[in-house]
Amino acid sequence: MAKYSVILPTYNERDNLPIVTWLLAKAFNENKIDWELVIVDDASPDGTQDIAKELIKIYGADRILLKPRPGLLGLGTAYVHGLQFCSGDFVIIMDADFSHHPKFIPKFIELQKKHNYDIVTGTRYAGDGGVYGWDLKRKIISRTANLLATVLLNPGVSDLTGSFRLYRREVLEKVISETTSKGYVFQMEMMVRAKAAGCTVGEVPISFVDRLYGESKLSSSEIVQYVRGLLLLWRTF
Repeated sequence: MAKYSVILPTYNERDNLPIVTWLLAKAFNENKIDWELVIVDDASPDGTQDIAKELIKIYGADRILLKPRPGLLGLGTAYVHGLQFCSGDFVIIMDADFSHHPKFIPKFIELQKKHNYDIVTGTRYAGDGGVYGWDLKRKIISRTANLLATVLLNPGVSDLTGSFRLYRREVLEKVISETTSKGYVFQMEMMVRAKAAGCTVGEVPISFVDRLYGESKLSSSEIVQYVRGLLLLWRTF
């Protein structure tokens, strides 16, 4: 039976972490799926690591692994760090803020098994997928960013900027070792590189819900960084 590792980067997620962990355990256990959760915390000052240690006591050290880092070092390197400790055949990457609901993971797994995909990605922009909790401005920015990426890069997926995905472990190891982008462009470059390498990709419609606790912001500098990264990928691929 295949095993699934979830890499969960965290920073100030003490309120969300118990909820998302319980939902992950529920989704996996109800479907009799072997799993582990690798929490990569970047020195959260709010006590996120204390919560993680309590979760280890509840679920067991074979299910929950805490692999902290000394500071806020970025999302891409969090995946690289967490991947070292994964023992699963497949690796799932997702956000800890509850914007990615674990209930969709069994659908990812079912689709992967049915078509033997290398990657299954969640999409907000196909089927009955959608975004909830964002104002009109944020929705327009997201849609525009995704449309630009689709037109320039032609990736063959409907949601290139999403960050809720299932990878074959060896595929993720290869793609992530080659990816150089940071910030929002990181996820996009991983998908573009995977498609360029001939990896097969399936999509599952998801409901993206803005974070339950804490703040969610999109700065003008991040938008500029995204556009620069997109143009660099366009010239490269």
